[in-house]
Amino acid sequence: MKEYEKAGVSISKGDEFVKRIKSLVRSTYSQDNPEATRVLTDIGHFGAFFDIKFPQIKNPVLVSSVDGVGTKLKVAIMMNKHDTIGQDLVNHCVNDILCSGARPLFFLDYLAFGKLNLNTAEDIVRGLSIACRENHCALVGGETAEMPDLYSENDYDISGTIVGIVEKEKIIDGKQIKRGDVLIGLKSNGLHTNGYSLARKVLLQKFKLDEFIAELDSTLGEELLKIHKSYFHSVFPLLENFSLKGISHITGGGIIGNTKRIVPENLKIKIDWNSWNVPEIFRLIQFTGKISDDEMREVFNLGIGMILIVEKSLVDKIREELKTSGEETFVIGEIE
Repeated sequence: MKEYEKAGVSISKGDEFVKRIKSLVRSTYSQDNPEATRVLTDIGHFGAFFDIKFPQIKNPVLVSSVDGVGTKLKVAIMMNKHDTIGQDLVNHCVNDILCSGARPLFFLDYLAFGKLNLNTAEDIVRGLSIACRENHCALVGGETAEMPDLYSENDYDISGTIVGIVEKEKIIDGKQIKRGDVLIGLKSNGLHTNGYSLARKVLLQKFKLDEFIAELDSTLGEELLKIHKSYFHSVFPLLENFSLKGISHITGGGIIGNTKRIVPENLKIKIDWNSWNVPEIFRLIQFTGKISDDEMREVFNLGIGMILIVEKSLVDKIREELKTSGEETFVIGEIE
């Protein structure tokens, strides 16, 4: 065994990992992905090449975002289930740039392990590739690090960077929001990727991850690993026919904390907290941890994963379009 490997880092294992995931990465370049032909390099190069000619866009603007999945990773590690975390990450990033009206082009990931487990790493990339295909996004590259002195042997961290594109004249930035505009809430798929530090602290003191909980109709672990939902295929088509004044992705900071980022300072957000049924997982967290309404609203999405701010006259038409896309929506408030 070489000295570097004795120190906890295996170059040969890293090489084997790249070989394993090549087919997964290439699957995101399939013919049904409109961005596939823009990828000019295979993985393994020092940089990823992407053709940026967009003849159909007059003034193209690139939109980028970077994020992680937080301590949801601890649940995946405890359950030894790693094929959904990559989907969480891509969908989260896709939703973030969707808030500007952008569609995704390509995605890059960063994986850091205490000790590289090839099966775990392959499962993570499998999840990344699934979500990239679903969101018509090319997985063009990434980085894998093995850092035994920074992470424990079974721990890992993951982050990702997405780049998308939007026509300059169609950027959604909230500047057109005015008094009387309405907030349409789109149903979330559970916690998505925020609030897990509090959720784990509260729930794991009383329940086990493999314990079936009647209120959830599933085990706790299955509920907590529900995939962060992508709203791309239901919301992006709306941009062709409707003027959306603002879009907010409800992550850490909750409904108010995220939505106020796009609302002009002279206006206020009024939420009717009784306008939708809060999913049972949030009720379980609040009851078990004796958490106040104010803190729940600050930490969690409470069943609303994305919010559209629109003119009152468009509400019914937009909700009907979203219904045909399979979205459950609620009128949850207005701008004052």
